[in-house]
Amino acid sequence: MGKTAKGKSVKLPQHLQHINLHAAGIDIGSKSHFVAVPEGSSKQTVREFASFTDDLQAMADWLIACGVTTVAMESTGIYWIPVFEILESKGLEVKLVNARHVKNVPGRKSDVLDCQWLQRLHTYGLLEGAFRPPEQICTLRGYVRQRMNLVRYAAPHIQHMQKALAQMNLQLTNVVSTITGKTGMRIIKAILGGERDPQVLAGLRDQRCKNSEETIARSLHGNYRPEHLFSLKQAVDLYIFYQGQIAECDQEILSQLATFDAGSGSGNGPPASLDQALQQMTGVDLTAIDGIDTNSGLRIIAEIGLDMSRWKSARHFASWLGLCPGTKVSGGKILSGRSKQVANRAAATLRMAAFTLFRSKSALGAYLRRQRSRLGAPKAITATAHKMARLVYAMLKHGTAYVDAGQDYYEERYRSRVVQNLKRKAQEFGYQLVDISKPQSKIAHT
Repeated sequence: MGKTAKGKSVKLPQHLQHINLHAAGIDIGSKSHFVAVPEGSSKQTVREFASFTDDLQAMADWLIACGVTTVAMESTGIYWIPVFEILESKGLEVKLVNARHVKNVPGRKSDVLDCQWLQRLHTYGLLEGAFRPPEQICTLRGYVRQRMNLVRYAAPHIQHMQKALAQMNLQLTNVVSTITGKTGMRIIKAILGGERDPQVLAGLRDQRCKNSEETIARSLHGNYRPEHLFSLKQAVDLYIFYQGQIAECDQEILSQLATFDAGSGSGNGPPASLDQALQQMTGVDLTAIDGIDTNSGLRIIAEIGLDMSRWKSARHFASWLGLCPGTKVSGGKILSGRSKQVANRAAATLRMAAFTLFRSKSALGAYLRRQRSRLGAPKAITATAHKMARLVYAMLKHGTAYVDAGQDYYEERYRSRVVQNLKRKAQEFGYQLVDISKPQSKIAHT
């Protein structure tokens, strides 16, 4: 209840009433955390706790003793993670909020004021928690993100291998599609083993290689200097090491995916591969969507989980990913239609999948090329990623399968829509659209 200037009590609007009476706010820091609880629940309504584990346990016990049932905190770096996990394990409802959405009044900035501001906003129910999947998905997410890091760490060593070869004038990169393939690695390992004869090295060519042995042999006449060979050896060793780490990470991912199958009680037995495990876990084949392979499908599932009921519709899902046009409107005038900037790994994966479709003969590939001619490549990639996101949502929510209709089907549908629009426009202006490809009856003139 509020009061007017004359002292009369008035009822506050529904959206300004106290909704969470037992709410707390936490300002997260690297060394300590400030916690604010409702007035009257403790003699000291704001306390500071160090970031050590025993202090976090004491924080949780104090919140429970104060009668707190729900907690709001900012997503500051990675320092919120242990706080979130400990409070959640104690049975408290924890909401993780974006720091930009709860910005305090300018000019009044302190840790105490921040935690009190969070507590006040959460009391009135003005904060929405960020998306966080179940614990089982979070574990899978950790493994998948670690695999992505390992792939990123291995990539520079491929460049180091290319640099060492170029310094010795070995033009291997010009005759093979990738030096980390079968042909490239066989030749490089033979060079490090002491082989210098170009014909012998070219004989290690894989039969699927496009270039002939003669062409490969010509590229292997080089200036073998010891310092460059040493650099090549170290780059190869590091690359092989990371490949082993990636394989080990794949085994952990496979083991984690097996827990989903065991929990569902499908009785299909442990999956033999990541592809099979992904299909058993989701119940659909996400790789049927053009541009999405097993690894990208895993990255998407690790970020969004399997429960699509968290989003009301495919439109809400695409908006959460940041793949929808913006709605910046003022005075009835559209100021900007730019998509909002979000750091979402699932959206980045979908954009990368869409980028690979420029030469695809699928319906999605035709759609991407059509949008590129209208909007340009960046917006076309976002539009195609938006369409792929809606497909993923429908497959996971309804268990439907995706069947590619092909490029010709898409082009025919697009042509029919254009023709229908032209007919409608012609009728509005009193004209009739005539198909000149079909023979027309002659009109008699008198």
